[in-house]
Amino acid sequence: MQLAAEIERALGELAKAGPLEVHENGRRLAGLGDGLRYEVRPQGTAPLLHLWADTPGGAQSDEQNEPRSDARNVVRRVVAIAEESGDHVSLEIQRFGRARTERLEIRVAGRERPAGKIRRESFAERCLAILQNQFADERVESLTTAARLEHSLSGCYARGIVRGAGSTAWAVLAVSADESAATLDASLTAGLLWLAQARRRAAGPPVAGLRLLLPAGAAAVQSAARRRKALDPRAQIELYELDEKRGTVRRFDGAGGGNWATHLVPRREAEAILSAAAVDIARVIALGGAAAAHGTQAIQASASADARSVVLRFRGLEFARWDAGGIAFGLGLKREPLTARSEARLAALLRQLETHRHAKAHDTKHALYRAQPERWLETLVEEDPTRVDPRLDSRRIYRQVPAVTGGERGVLDLLGVTREGRLAILELKAGEDLQLVLQAADYWLSVNGHLEQDGFRRYGYFDGIKLSAAAPRIFLVAPALRFHPATDTLLGFLRPEMEVIRVGVQENWRSGLRVSLRQ
Repeated sequence: MQLAAEIERALGELAKAGPLEVHENGRRLAGLGDGLRYEVRPQGTAPLLHLWADTPGGAQSDEQNEPRSDARNVVRRVVAIAEESGDHVSLEIQRFGRARTERLEIRVAGRERPAGKIRRESFAERCLAILQNQFADERVESLTTAARLEHSLSGCYARGIVRGAGSTAWAVLAVSADESAATLDASLTAGLLWLAQARRRAAGPPVAGLRLLLPAGAAAVQSAARRRKALDPRAQIELYELDEKRGTVRRFDGAGGGNWATHLVPRREAEAILSAAAVDIARVIALGGAAAAHGTQAIQASASADARSVVLRFRGLEFARWDAGGIAFGLGLKREPLTARSEARLAALLRQLETHRHAKAHDTKHALYRAQPERWLETLVEEDPTRVDPRLDSRRIYRQVPAVTGGERGVLDLLGVTREGRLAILELKAGEDLQLVLQAADYWLSVNGHLEQDGFRRYGYFDGIKLSAAAPRIFLVAPALRFHPATDTLLGFLRPEMEVIRVGVQENWRSGLRVSLRQ
């Protein structure tokens, strides 16, 4: 009864916007485009939707047949409202005599639809045809690209259910090669959320696992294969390479690695370059004037991930970099060498940073105050990790270790150790981030691998500390109210031996770290 009322409400709101038209599985039903009328009849959990054209000479009911282009009378069972906006309502429907769900969309006539939405719907239709051809002994329910934001399901992905002849069912999620690199990289997270939702809502056979379809040859395939190692095997994640041009799907069983391979830079190299830069770094701190009085709390110097340069940051925001050629300073891509003539400009930049990038700054909307908040949070944790957890040893904490082969990572990581010698991974976020869990899991794989190979001892890390053989512990650190709502769902997919502690700090963390949540 509730679904019937929701359909009535959604269609009633849509009808106020103007004349309507009907599309089924991407095809317009031309006979229902003039004077469209509708009736919703409650019937169990799947109400009946009756659509007809208020024009003379209506055709016979088309309940059990394929809709014709001139159909004026259509009845469908509605399983769910897939998507609703001001110009369309998308419904998951079933035709009589068929078990699989399909898509029925009622739109305001004449409204232009976004090119991206049309492209994604076309991809879903092509992908559905490929799956039906390659998995002839299984029934593929229609793939939808309707966004379900309440479940963190984006419209960038096509998702559906595959059912076998017996008692097996699989969630399936596919992504096109036309999507951005970030969308491709986030596909495993999206797939896990769809798997969780499919298991909650599925009627009939339980959903065994996830089939993730990624573009053939994409780096995201290797990335997903690697991250799959951090997941509980009971989740049952199968990876497939989708070749749209050839119309084929091939299962991928590779080990994964690719661009995510990591290495350890010998600690002596990082210490050597910091020593070589010490005089120039002291010169910069002296130019800071008022900022210099704050010492390391305001200006920090650290070796880059490849130990070939030294990065200087003001409360986390990079403003200068040292290498064998000297210091270059400036914000963003605009840099100039530090010389006797340019010293005044660097001093002015540091005064500007001290004014605006300060916990008690008057203008909290200023770009310098808001820039790179995770970096700012990182400096506070690095300064005293015991604020995050009293078990952490404040004597040894490192940035970006291990380093990623091919460049620095986009995520911010700190690697520490507990007083008992157990490695501790700290993943920091200043706001909601759906990718936090799998980013931390990916980093855990690297750290645990180097631990098992005794790499940290051999390369000079944690000198004087006997490292425990226990698996590293993960600390997820963020403002307490900024953990993404899907975090718990994603944590449930990790391997049992991965211990994760969520640490929520207060919203005004810039004034000092105070923990309000620890789980």
